[in-house]
Amino acid sequence: MTTKALPLVEQKSVTACCPPLSERPLTAEEAEQTAVMFKALGDPVRLRLFSLVASHEGGEACVCDISDVGVSQPTVSHHLKKLREAGLLSSERRGTWVYYRVEPSVLAAMGELLTRAGGA
Repeated sequence: MTTKALPLVEQKSVTACCPPLSERPLTAEEAEQTAVMFKALGDPVRLRLFSLVASHEGGEACVCDISDVGVSQPTVSHHLKKLREAGLLSSERRGTWVYYRVEPSVLAAMGELLTRAGGA
């Protein structure tokens, strides 16, 4: 049996789009970018899936490990796609399974957005 190494795909780093909300009003563009992220997390199933991936051992989760959230598998796939499109998850296919991860920069950017300016 011969194994073939797959090329690595460079993941783009997500940075905070915006300053902390308490620092200054968001521009229209910043508000649009931020709303996409919050809209994706505004659904309870998506929020649960995001949490399952973020808290999974090793920092990534196979779709086979996170599919039991009370909805059908096609619905899980739909919600994971929405989270990917919002830039909250990245994915990688390995054989027949897809593995999802939350990049540390995503969590940092979200935390930074919701902190008070100046750390107060």
